[in-house]
Amino acid sequence: MITEKLYNIGQKLFPVNRSITGHGTVKTLRVLKSIVPKLKIKKIKSGKKIFDWLVPPEWNVNDAFVEDKFGDKIIDIKKNNLHLVGYSSPAKLLMDKSNLLKKLNSLEKQPNAIPYMTSYYKKYWGFCVTENQKKLIKKKYKDSDMFKVKIDSNFNKKGSLTYGEILIPGKSKKEILISTYICHPQMANNELSGPLVTIALAKYFSKKKNKKTIRFIFIPETIGAIAYIKKNLTHLKKNIIGGYVLTCIGDEKNYSFLSTKYNNTNSDFAAEKAFRECKIKYKKYSFLKRGSDERQFNSCGVDLPIASIMRTKYGEYKQYHTSLDDFNLVTRKGLNGGFKI
Repeated sequence: MITEKLYNIGQKLFPVNRSITGHGTVKTLRVLKSIVPKLKIKKIKSGKKIFDWLVPPEWNVNDAFVEDKFGDKIIDIKKNNLHLVGYSSPAKLLMDKSNLLKKLNSLEKQPNAIPYMTSYYKKYWGFCVTENQKKLIKKKYKDSDMFKVKIDSNFNKKGSLTYGEILIPGKSKKEILISTYICHPQMANNELSGPLVTIALAKYFSKKKNKKTIRFIFIPETIGAIAYIKKNLTHLKKNIIGGYVLTCIGDEKNYSFLSTKYNNTNSDFAAEKAFRECKIKYKKYSFLKRGSDERQFNSCGVDLPIASIMRTKYGEYKQYHTSLDDFNLVTRKGLNGGFKI
């Protein structure tokens, strides 16, 4: 279950600046390893070809801010990681107001939320702010005012993509795969809820005598899943009998289930049986509504029976991919509901 101690660890991990590569992801995995020492931290080198993808350079950022003419930092990554577009290129320059505004991303319909944006595979830099913050900049400063922009980031072509893996042997070599991701900065439901529930499950099952072997993986979404599949495809196709992606599994609103490609696997039957026996109402989504790593696991030629279990599905709650996705939304009760199912 999700103890108060584990919940507090989640809150401490919240401000860590994770991405698909980098120090924040490694730090997160090390914290998870402190809970379940069986977790092995593994790496795949940047530049490695995985199917028709390449593992990207390792990205890290030390600082990023916009400073006004008075020397005040009006946008600062140290206040919220979402202020910087993920994988932004380094920058150091002066800009006038009109050019700065072109680099600011906001949400008109959610004026108090900082949006989450990335540019993993296209060279770009930018910032994200609340719509109210953007309006204030427009109002407060003259067109001729200049702003100092600094993004102290770097790309290491000799770096790596890092992921975690826990294997709990059972009586049978046939495996159940539980996958979650560790690549989103400063979001609770769309990020930390998955790893928290997954590490709690790993801790729980490591104390049991299990009929089946259980494999838990903590990977960067999409690119991590593709890399993991490429590295382990033969073994996965031979041994995996079912499993789930766990994401957005910590709020107290809905329960959701997204089926495998044809809705006809052990994973589909087991999940729906669990919801039924626990007397939990849930919303079922077709695989046509996919959007997380169930895409990769069910892709043509891979065809693993992996579904997704969630509380409120990604993209279906207003806080999704914004700074409002925090530990006010994610609660111990919500996480334990995800753990139970």
